Amino acid sequence: MENQWKVGDLAKLTGLSIRTLRYYDQIGLFSPSGHTDSGHRIYNEADISWLQQILSLKDLGLSLEEIKGILNGDEYSPLEIVSIQIERMKENIRTKQKLLAELESVAVVMQANEPLTAQDFTKLLSMMKKSHERYFFERRTSMAHNLDRLGDFLANDNKKEDTHPRRRK
Repeated sequence: MENQWKVGDLAKLTGLSIRTLRYYDQIGLFSPSGHTDSGHRIYNEADISWLQQILSLKDLGLSLEEIKGILNGDEYSPLEIVSIQIERMKENIRTKQKLLAELESVAVVMQANEPLTAQDFTKLLSMMKKSHERYFFERRTSMAHNLDRLGDFLANDNKKEDTHPRRRK
């Protein structure tokens, strides 16, 4: 008999939260292969292999939407995936380098026991904000997209019995 795991067991096995696994199911990224008679999610070894692919792509810095597209067969080549990761890393490095330079500038002023001006603080805060803006922009965009998907899901729920597309194995 094939090994099977309930959502809590899979969460412990993978280090992901139950909430994350449920969310992945909700957005159609990672659905269980079955359910118990009482409706609990049941995952098998093929599901764990699928989750491994998701987590590997996530580690590359891809968004959940990009991962979903890749795993659903959208036209992404391995080179495109690596190129996306390279571009994100370069942008992150540029932003962090600017923040580092600003912090070093403030440190020089502080080491000389000179007072920091409002302009010094404003410039530093601006760099710190820029460093985090991209993260929050991506989160907002993802959240808005997921709310749209949830609305579509609820609207189609009355029309379809199975609202979650099955993944390819």
